Amino acid sequence: MPGTLYLVATPIGNLDDMPPRVAATFGMADFIAAEDTRVTLRLLNHLGLKKPMVSYYEHALHHGEAILNRIEAGENCALCSDAGMPCISDPGEQIVREAHARGIRVVPIPAAATDLSAERNPHDDLLRGTAQAARHP
Repeated sequence: MPGTLYLVATPIGNLDDMPPRVAATFGMADFIAAEDTRVTLRLLNHLGLKKPMVSYYEHALHHGEAILNRIEAGENCALCSDAGMPCISDPGEQIVREAHARGIRVVPIPAAATDLSAERNPHDDLLRGTAQAARHP
């Protein structure tokens, strides 16, 4: 039976902002696919966890096949970016697309919402469906 690919949101800034469900998911995962293993190691140390990790970032997309093969063999993988939700602005989108194509279960594990009300989010136009292309037909 195949495992599951968990998309795990990580705290932006303060590790104490990590919800229990995020910590539990890291704890139950067989391995972690991390954008930067050094950043994720600090997070795991904060939780008192030791987990095998594999790099999965823009220049290591070739690891995607091995990650998906391990999941298909029954292992559970927690995919995380350096901060925030994977697949928003990092290469996680590609592995998620491939996981769906292969029938692998993909489960998002959200963290607390970030308050961006004090800053203009560069993705605002995209998220609201009013991207630049709409202004210039």
